[in-house]
Amino acid sequence: MGIITSGAVALFITALLTAGIRRAARRRGAVARPDGRPPRVRLPYLGGPAAVLSVTAVTWAGTGLGLAEPGTSVLPLLAASGAVAVVGLVHDLRPLGSWPRLAAQTAAAVAVVSFSGLSPAAGVLGMVWIVFLTNAFSMLDNSDGALGTVCAVTAAGLLVCAAADGRSGVVLVLTALMAALIALLTHNWHPARLLPGACGSQFTGFVLAGCCVLVHASAPPERAAWTALPVLTLVAVTDTVLVLVSRRRASRPMLPDRTDHIAHRLRRVRLTKPGVAVVLGLGAVAATLTATFVYTGQLPPWAGLVPSAGALLAVVALLRIPAYANVLPRPPRGPRPAKVPPAPAFPAAVPGARPTAPPAPGGRPAAELAGDRR
Repeated sequence: MGIITSGAVALFITALLTAGIRRAARRRGAVARPDGRPPRVRLPYLGGPAAVLSVTAVTWAGTGLGLAEPGTSVLPLLAASGAVAVVGLVHDLRPLGSWPRLAAQTAAAVAVVSFSGLSPAAGVLGMVWIVFLTNAFSMLDNSDGALGTVCAVTAAGLLVCAAADGRSGVVLVLTALMAALIALLTHNWHPARLLPGACGSQFTGFVLAGCCVLVHASAPPERAAWTALPVLTLVAVTDTVLVLVSRRRASRPMLPDRTDHIAHRLRRVRLTKPGVAVVLGLGAVAATLTATFVYTGQLPPWAGLVPSAGALLAVVALLRIPAYANVLPRPPRGPRPAKVPPAPAFPAAVPGARPTAPPAPGGRPAAELAGDRR
């Protein structure tokens, strides 16, 4: 009951903060103007801090009230994810390069792994997995509603896996995160009024990745964690694999963000932005259901190969959609040519009728003018 209350509180706090940020953005002219011109400032990217503050406050309060197990490793996860969120907020306000953000994520991942109880070798793999998943989920923030939909479904699946093992601390964090994402999604659905930005997207990705590592670290031997948890994050992993393969084939740089993600390719085949969010959400639901059934033992471990094979086929199909087509600029418009009046139309000849000469410029027939001259 306390976990449900925490989720409701997180939902209320995020909804309240996002409403206030949106109201402030309207006063500052940060939203799109009615004439279609771009906004004057980029305050809509402050939708992410609302979710960060909500999840952090609810989890800290829930831990203090005894809703999490003693000695939980959730508090180090919150501190590390908060540091990643701060770096993302700095990037939203004053863009940073890719390497400073990767360095901050790596340091935060080391802190999480240090409190997870993994062996040194598994800890190195866990650190790489956290950094990879953080950026994989963050890159889903390229279409209205895509990030919130996929991450909320993924958080629900992780919550089920953590609850099956009695990890109340992880359940508390995921409940607060899922509620915050749903509240933010009401403003981020197309047409988006607020955006999570790097702050919200990297915080969300880091929390989900860290929870994956914590669930795996405490999973009993009978759990197929190595199979279930990668399948749980299949949509984000598929998007990243698609981007890396596509840029490798096109000999393009790997780090700069481009319009070559799943959402961009689906938009090129005439799918709407809400349609893109729904398709990605359905893919996340299929992967999450399979992963949770495998983790809880209701399906054999090899069942995780089914959505993985579907993701591989999706990558092959999406690679056929051009992503780097060169669009030629339109030629400049010149002066419009002067309109030429159409030539007068003559009636069609009637069979057996004597041909008549066309009228003279004065309006009288040419035969009458000839008679006058005679």
